[in-house]
Amino acid sequence: MPKMRMINGIDAGPAVEFVFDGRTLDAFAGESIASALMRAGIAAQRVGWRRQEPRGYYCGMGLCWECAVRVEDEGVVRGCGYPVRAGMRVSTADGDIE
Repeated sequence: MPKMRMINGIDAGPAVEFVFDGRTLDAFAGESIASALMRAGIAAQRVGWRRQEPRGYYCGMGLCWECAVRVEDEGVVRGCGYPVRAGMRVSTADGDIE
């Protein structure tokens, strides 16, 4: 089987800023919230309701809800599949998704 690789890479969208838990972060327009948080060194996006443990990106397919975050005026969403927009206000999901 031939090796599959990207020759030219991926063109990032324009740089934007968004806010996560009161901290202003840089992202690329259209990038997933989970991706932008990981690039910023933030591994935990929510707190589990059973043990109050930090939880974060896991499956990468939008199935598990481990990357859930709260988006202002929109509620709790899966961060791995939700695109960043300029000025978006995002916060940790406090165990209220399970």
